[in-house]
Amino acid sequence: MMKNELLAKRLKELRKANNYTQEYVASYLNIGRQAYSHYETGRNTPSTDTLYNIAAFYGIPYQSLFELIMTGDHPFSYQMSTDHASVVNEVSDFLEYINAPENEKKLKLLSVKEKELLYYFDKLKTKDQEDILDFIKIKVKKK
Repeated sequence: MMKNELLAKRLKELRKANNYTQEYVASYLNIGRQAYSHYETGRNTPSTDTLYNIAAFYGIPYQSLFELIMTGDHPFSYQMSTDHASVVNEVSDFLEYINAPENEKKLKLLSVKEKELLYYFDKLKTKDQEDILDFIKIKVKKK
């Protein structure tokens, strides 16, 4: 499965529904046609600013594109903020985390929910991580 398959599919659907060529969309975004083509194939992921510009270009809520990156096939686990800057920062941080070469092996076989869990877990201090692990162990024993 390619990276961001749902986003790639959505970008292609949007372009075709509007009868635009890849060259036209790429020109609007001020990038090369091949760079844009890689977004539609899932080979590359657009930056958060580019996603925001794509959403503006098509007149759709930017959250609809960001959610495709964050969620894959699963519903998003919390409400996205309507503050553009905080959404861009959070999505940007998440993309950096899941695309970082040092994380590639450990994330390769994980579901989107597991990736999201690791992303937030890695941001915590060691003591908080230990507390969460203890909590999870207690919850599992209660089942």
